[in-house]
Amino acid sequence: MMAKYFNPYTDFGFKKLFGEEGSKDLLIDFLNQLLPIHHQIQQLTFKNPENLSDTISERKAIFDIYCESKTGDKFIVEMQKAKIKHFKDRALFYSTFPIREQSEKGDWNFYLLPIYFIAILDFEYEEHTTPKFRRDVCLKDQDGDVFFDKLNFKFLQMPLFNKQENELVTHFDKWLYFLKNLESFNHIPTILNEPIFQKGFEIAEISHLDLEQYEQYKKSLVQYLEVKNVFDTAFEEGEKVGIEKGIEKGIEKVAKALKEQNIAIEIIAESTGLSYEVISRI
Repeated sequence: MMAKYFNPYTDFGFKKLFGEEGSKDLLIDFLNQLLPIHHQIQQLTFKNPENLSDTISERKAIFDIYCESKTGDKFIVEMQKAKIKHFKDRALFYSTFPIREQSEKGDWNFYLLPIYFIAILDFEYEEHTTPKFRRDVCLKDQDGDVFFDKLNFKFLQMPLFNKQENELVTHFDKWLYFLKNLESFNHIPTILNEPIFQKGFEIAEISHLDLEQYEQYKKSLVQYLEVKNVFDTAFEEGEKVGIEKGIEKGIEKVAKALKEQNIAIEIIAESTGLSYEVISRI
């Protein structure tokens, strides 16, 4: 039986909640829980992702957001539902887009707007350190002092958020509880019965989708579940020989399994990080 609310980790669900004009207020409210006081968002605009044609196949759930704070400061948020393969490398790579796009022709003094890279992960990536649900990263020197405060990374490992309804304290807690459990809700919990979350539930209710949207969501959900299932299997097998090494060894196995399930090659490439040429040879 189909759930009442869609899965927010699917490309369709993520974009519907955070990547459309009609849901800007949800995005602003969520991001303001992560951003510092001096960069609380007053208004924002989306950059057209079609301009990023060289990586468009991987940018379905990545949003470049140009923001203005309540004090008039301008900055950029790069937000994505990160992929599992080499996600740290991808985070650094994608952060270069809003950097290089600020370049100006002629006499330019190289002044840059601040950039925040925010990734919501539905998997655990920590291999050698104590797992942290939230990791805030910026450039620091050998003494731990901030060297450059205009490039910040924020990673959320959603599987590590385990608070129950009676343990929610902050507004941010409520957002995380909403995102992690949305698909399993069959009604709005009392603690989330607030205007911002009511709108989120309304957007996420599957019965509110038109036929075309419903078909798009079903396709997105199948792709998400197929990829996640195969990766979970590879991860479990990899634990026997070390997570990182095991995952690497399982990538081609993942690609082969996805091909056998007739998953589109661009989805396989997006999910595994393998090139089209390598996938075609498997």
